[in-house]
Amino acid sequence: MMALLFLMPLFQYTPDVVLGAIIVTAVIGLVDIQAACQIWKIDKFDFLVMLCAFFGVIFVSVESGLAIAVGISLFKILLQVTRPKTVILGNIPGTDIFRNLHHYKESLRIPGFVIIRIESPINFANTTYLKERTLRWIDEYETEEGTKKQSSIHFLILDLSSVSSIDTSGVSFLKDLKKTLENTGTELVLVNPVGEVLEKLQRADNDRDMTRPGTLFLTVGEAVAALSSTMKGQSSSYV
Repeated sequence: MMALLFLMPLFQYTPDVVLGAIIVTAVIGLVDIQAACQIWKIDKFDFLVMLCAFFGVIFVSVESGLAIAVGISLFKILLQVTRPKTVILGNIPGTDIFRNLHHYKESLRIPGFVIIRIESPINFANTTYLKERTLRWIDEYETEEGTKKQSSIHFLILDLSSVSSIDTSGVSFLKDLKKTLENTGTELVLVNPVGEVLEKLQRADNDRDMTRPGTLFLTVGEAVAALSSTMKGQSSSYV
């Protein structure tokens, strides 16, 4: 601050080349190649934001570079809100643990079940995407099962343990999904809705249809075990 207030007149006649060299020397110390490589390794999207900020500042202006980086970051947040992550789960043989099929290659699908975990809050911004994605999971499963000539889908299990909040649109999404599945002979089962999610489901479930015994469980393993017994009992009665 003292330099800007009192020493600026001394730099008035300094050649631009010298001032440029001073700035370049100062900026070189700010370039961290190791940190850039680490960002690339962790998150490719953050690396893109970094590049946009870097080249925007160099070739346009500081304000423009930062504005571009902030804009892309906001776009990423909106994308995460409107397209939340959903994963399909499989059972690790010999245990009652269920994990992402794509991360744990040894995990297996359970015949007659589609098990999906939603890993974000459910709200008006993502209910349409969640419904389309869930039905797409079911269609893909039915296609695979049809080629293998195995059993059809009897239960869709939604693991809500990672859903921290839900709004009225989210509750309507679950109700509409349940009705859609019932038309195809599939039952919707909820697992471990926590805190606010469970409270709102109970308030909205006037008919006790979504929170009755047999449709609400604490863990995926417990749900699969109980519903598998139900399926076997129904098969025995039919025979």
